[in-house]
Amino acid sequence: MTVRTAWLLSEGQTREDTRLAPVAPMAPETATRIRDGVLAGGNPFAATGAGAMDLQIGAGRAMVQGTDAQGAYPIALDAPVTVQFAGGDAQFGRIDAVALRVYDQLFDTSGQNLARVEIIPGTPSATPTAPNMPSAALRLWDVTVPAGASAGVGGINWAAALADRRRYTAAAGGIIPRGWGLAFDGAYDGQYRDNGGVLERWSGPLGVWQTYRAPSETPLVTTTGATASTGYSVTSFHARRVPGVQSFTVAVQRTGTTITSPAGGNIADQPLVTLPPGWRPPSGHDLELAASDGFGDGTAYLNTAGLITLRAWVPAGTIQTGRTIRMSGCFVT
Repeated sequence: MTVRTAWLLSEGQTREDTRLAPVAPMAPETATRIRDGVLAGGNPFAATGAGAMDLQIGAGRAMVQGTDAQGAYPIALDAPVTVQFAGGDAQFGRIDAVALRVYDQLFDTSGQNLARVEIIPGTPSATPTAPNMPSAALRLWDVTVPAGASAGVGGINWAAALADRRRYTAAAGGIIPRGWGLAFDGAYDGQYRDNGGVLERWSGPLGVWQTYRAPSETPLVTTTGATASTGYSVTSFHARRVPGVQSFTVAVQRTGTTITSPAGGNIADQPLVTLPPGWRPPSGHDLELAASDGFGDGTAYLNTAGLITLRAWVPAGTIQTGRTIRMSGCFVT
């Protein structure tokens, strides 16, 4: 791919050079063209009203694609520039575009080699539309110029007139930042873009952008290590962890004498079982658990040391010798 150096110059300056520029390969758009656009970093080519009809464009960097034969141009604006809009039409409004435009005498009739911030004028209309871009031009902003607008009558209301049309590009293999417009196809299977907090991957066979989901990690599982308290034995234990979340189910059998719950249901605390190290809630995340033996139910408390304590049971109920109490929980690790 041909990539030529282009300098962004103030009006009246000239500088000619068509050396090949050592530029990192950019995200492709076709087999012979790159996706041109603004390079992310800060607020490149920011637009700020600088007068009634004057707009200041801030510093920034971009890649501008010409024809296939032309190739692409890296552009750098290292200081703000100001452009001035022509007065509004007497009858209709229009939409002008502010663009980065490259002139290359090898491929056009300009007789010069330079790049500049330029206004591409639109056509006044009752329903105005933004102008098409000429070759080797990258749209940055659309500006609505009302009918009759001029410096003498207040000029352009910049807060209402500006429409951000900056699109972004990235190096080949990089994630394309979100900018104006998402209605574009990917160039190859596996290309990525940022859709405002959602990472999307281009599916070439399907021809669509799909929300990217990281491959599921194999969960970590254990069935050993739970230790029963006095008067109980562990009949089963199963814990499962995926990144950020852990769940468990544990069952203990009553081996001591039968416990009878008083009418209020507030039995003496019964330590039941301790979960193994590495499978306990993090500090500050004690859990309340439901407990049941199939005949009655109650509540238990899991602390960060891994101890589960039965603290209440159905009023006037019993926990008989030989019955199994089951509990389960889930917490963020």
